[in-house]
Amino acid sequence: MTYVLEAARNNAAWCDAMCRAHGLPGRFTSRAWTNPRRTPPYYPDAVTLTPDATAADVLDGIDPGPGASVKDSFATLDLTSHGFHVLFDARWIHRPATPEAKGAGGAVGWEVVRTPEALREWEQACFDGETQGLFPASLLAEATVLAGRRDGGIVCGSVLNSTGRLIGVSNVFADGCDLDSAWQGTIAQAAALFPGHHLVGYESDPEPAVRQGFTTTGPLRVWLHS
Repeated sequence: MTYVLEAARNNAAWCDAMCRAHGLPGRFTSRAWTNPRRTPPYYPDAVTLTPDATAADVLDGIDPGPGASVKDSFATLDLTSHGFHVLFDARWIHRPATPEAKGAGGAVGWEVVRTPEALREWEQACFDGETQGLFPASLLAEATVLAGRRDGGIVCGSVLNSTGRLIGVSNVFADGCDLDSAWQGTIAQAAALFPGHHLVGYESDPEPAVRQGFTTTGPLRVWLHS
């Protein structure tokens, strides 16, 4: 349970960083992170931080109307009576610190995204052009955005955010290379940039991460008010 608790808090910190980048700061309590205003696309309005969090702990801190979403980090809530339905189920994942970084293989070259122009290119590749400005340049001071390039173009990438001994891994994508290479490169970059840190995250399909040494550590659920 330790890594699930820490992973949930790490993920809430990333959600808060994203919201602050859009001028929408959230609020942390002992049981939940909540945001009183609607958050950016793909990001929840609340994240539970403990398995004993209640519906009131999250709903009292958000706009609970249509479009609201809650990340139930321990799959312990039942929000159906409040107008929510399950959007998807997922699993938390954990990988111990890697003592020696290994490259992604193939012709993919990895880099840390450092400029607004490169970040826009990264977002285009990650979301297949479906978003614009979701990742403001100010996020580059909050997290490490990784890009894998082949023949000059971004073909894979991910995001790393640090909280204590943990590095959260999110937004792993592959568009022009295989997903295993994306995970391998992400792990190698995390080991080089943050030596001695454990990796955590969540995936609705954890198998690609499991193939690269992650284990699943617990369930989570995302609720949406339609």
